[in-house]
This record gives sequence, structure tokens and C-alpha cells, in this order.
Amino acid sequence: MLDLIRTELENKKVLLLGFGREGQSSYRLIRRILPELPITIADANESVRENELLNGDNFVDFRLGEGYLVGLNAFGRILKSPGISLKDISFDLDSTSITSQTDLFLRRFRRQVIGVTGTKGKSTTATLIHHILRLAERDSLLMGNIGRPAFDVVDEIGTATNLVFELSSHQLEYISHSPHIAVLLNLYQEHLDAYRSFHDYQVAKMNIAKYQVPGDYFLFNNDDERIRQLISTMNIPGHFLPFSFHTVSAEGCCVQNGQIVYSSGGQTEEILDLRKKIKLKGDHNLLNIMAAIGVCKQLGIDRGIISEGISSFRGLEHRIEYVGEYNGIYFYNDSIATIPEACMEAVKALGNVDTLILGGFDRGIDYSGLAKFLSASTVRNLILTGEAGRRILHEIRDIKNPGQTLFLLSRFDEFLEVVLNVTKQGSICLLSPAAASYDEFQNFEVRGQRFKDLVRNKIK
Repeated sequence: MLDLIRTELENKKVLLLGFGREGQSSYRLIRRILPELPITIADANESVRENELLNGDNFVDFRLGEGYLVGLNAFGRILKSPGISLKDISFDLDSTSITSQTDLFLRRFRRQVIGVTGTKGKSTTATLIHHILRLAERDSLLMGNIGRPAFDVVDEIGTATNLVFELSSHQLEYISHSPHIAVLLNLYQEHLDAYRSFHDYQVAKMNIAKYQVPGDYFLFNNDDERIRQLISTMNIPGHFLPFSFHTVSAEGCCVQNGQIVYSSGGQTEEILDLRKKIKLKGDHNLLNIMAAIGVCKQLGIDRGIISEGISSFRGLEHRIEYVGEYNGIYFYNDSIATIPEACMEAVKALGNVDTLILGGFDRGIDYSGLAKFLSASTVRNLILTGEAGRRILHEIRDIKNPGQTLFLLSRFDEFLEVVLNVTKQGSICLLSPAAASYDEFQNFEVRGQRFKDLVRNKIK
């Protein structure tokens, strides 16, 4: 890895585009190898100049503030951070000058990487795979979009280390190599503010398999029509291992007679009895489980260990997370649900949802399907916040069923008083917003934590 960084950057005019968590990670590794390499840092945040990491570095220049994307063509190598969108730049940019931490990492370690992407479910699936590998006493590292930059684990990688890499569309957008094992869970409308079109977002996701080579493996949700259509237009050389509720395949995972089964090389093996209780709720999580099974079987993990790993896995924070009970009302936090499909899956998974909290920052997502779903549901109370909540209200108010009541709040924190006044005892209050959080909150984690804090303060 260190030699690759030196070869890629030495004697070039280098720009770090974005100086958040990943940008700082890239800076640290570069400085280990090339301590006197001139680097320019470009970021909308003008306070980057004061970052303690840069103290005493006389070889750093800055392009900060509103015009930070101007003049990118002046640089021979641009390391782009995932949070930076280039969709609105008004000049032609030589894309061959753009690389990223993900791209460089895959160039060096792709044979060891299990890459997981999808609009929803990638954190759960990546963490479940890592959990099973650790249970099987395999050397495994979890990294990427889930929180730990890839460059931060370089010193921990051995020749037998499995690198479970959660990959966002932003990380996949500018890569030239794909993981040896690639997983694509689903494609829904998301991050429309960062792309010129929904199609561009889908194309970025498909890069997880586009650059595979013969002998690689591509696991994908065969029930997702968008994925099937994209695959039909591409020449993906990796070996296909689909997973599905509805389609029985000679390769991959599917559901048969109440069992998740795995098929390969003409052999079929029952892996998980769905009549047994598992902690991950909902059909969407069964698809995540099938993806994890496919990966682990490809890595030679025993069926019993896979089954034990699934049974013992508790899920992740902010994903249909039980918060507690107050006054006969059961509170669940699903703040990660930033798109309509995730919200609908959470309502179906839990059942008995009487009050649903929706809304937040409006990114122009289509809410008509969610409105139709909710109008036909047994959810009686819809608490709506933010501009997204206002638009959901407009979508549903003319089609809602007579038993439903809509509440439009000016602030998120006002939800609890309404919930306690209208929710039936013995039923569920669910936060599953179907919208981004950054009108009132920095991210979905902060929103979910605020929900939990307000509820738990009441439980005390």
C-alpha cells in the first residue's frame, strides 16, 4: 500500500478534496510516506485551516469556502472524499485525475475485499458477515462507510485477513477496481441531491461489480428489478450468486419450504429454518441474511457457525431498535430509514404500529408510494416533521383512511407529547422518518439518539 501511494502521488500536484474523516485519514497516511509532498486541501469548511492535524506542516496550501471546487483541473492527482459531489461543476474535469481512498485501497487489496453496497441494509449485512467470520475464528476487519476509513486499517492487514468493506455510492463513483466478492442489496431513490439523476446513482452502485475479473463473485438481490435491468446491460465477468425470496436458482440463496437454502455446484444445503426466532426483523433483513450466507458459504464457513452467527446477531443501533416501554407504549427507533421503502419495511416488520413519526429534510424523493401504503395500513397516527413531512402530508391527506389523524409539527422534539396523548396502550410508536435528518440534525445517528434520550428520560 505504501509503495502504491508513493508511486501515485510523488512528483504530482496533489489535491485532497474534502477534509472530513476520510480526508484526514488520507492525509495521515500520505504524510507517513511523503512528509514534504506539497498538498492542497479543498473544502467548503473554512475552519479546516485550524485543524490540529495540520499544525507545523509547511507544505500545505488551502482552497476553502464557497469557491473550493474552482480550478480542479490544475491538479494532476485529486483524492476525492465521499462527501463531495461534483454534479454541479460548470467545467469539464479530467476524470482520470480523480482517485480516492477506496480506489487506491482496492487496487492493492481487492483480492481480500468483501464489498457490500445497496441503498439500505449495507451496514447490517457487512456487520453480520464480520460477526460470522469472527465466530468462525477468521481474521476479519470491518471498515468503510460504517465508520472506519480503509487507510486506518492498513497496518492490521495480513495475507489471510478478510476485509469487509461497506461501500457507499460516493465511495464507488470513482474506482477502477472492484472487490473480489461484491454484494449489491437493493437500489432505491436516495442521495438525489448528490447526483444529476437517479440513473447516475445506480451506475455508481454498479461499479462494485463492473471491474471484477473472472474468478470473482457477484452476489445480488434477484428480486430487485432495477438491479436485474442494469445487469442485463453490462458485461460483468464475476460469477453470479443471486439471492431471492421468489426465484429458485441453481446458484446462490433462496427460500424453499420455510428454509433459506444455499445452492452451488449442483448441491443444495439448508442453512436457516425460518420458523425459528431470529433477532433481525422483517423480510428486508431476510434478504440481508441471504446475502451474508452467500458470502460466508463462498468463504467455506460451516453451516452450523453461519446459523449460530445469525441467531446471535442483535442488529445495529438506529435500525428497528427497541428503545423501551412507557405507559403501555412500545417505542422503536428506526432513524436510519431515510427513504420510503425502508419505512414501509419497518412498519411491516413490526406490525401493531399505531403511531409513526415521519419527515425531515426534503431531497425530492417520490412519496406517492409511501402515501398509498400508509393509507391502506392500520397506522392511526402520523406525526410529520420538516419539509419532507409537509410534502408527505400533501400526498396522503386526500387518500388517508377515515381512522387516520395527521399531526404536522414545527420541531422534532414536540413528538413525545402527541405520542402520549394519541397512541393506544399495548401498541408501538415507531420513528421511521423516510427522510434525511439534516434540517434539524447533523445525521440520522444524532436524530435517533435524540429520540431515544427523550423517550428514556420519560421512562425514568
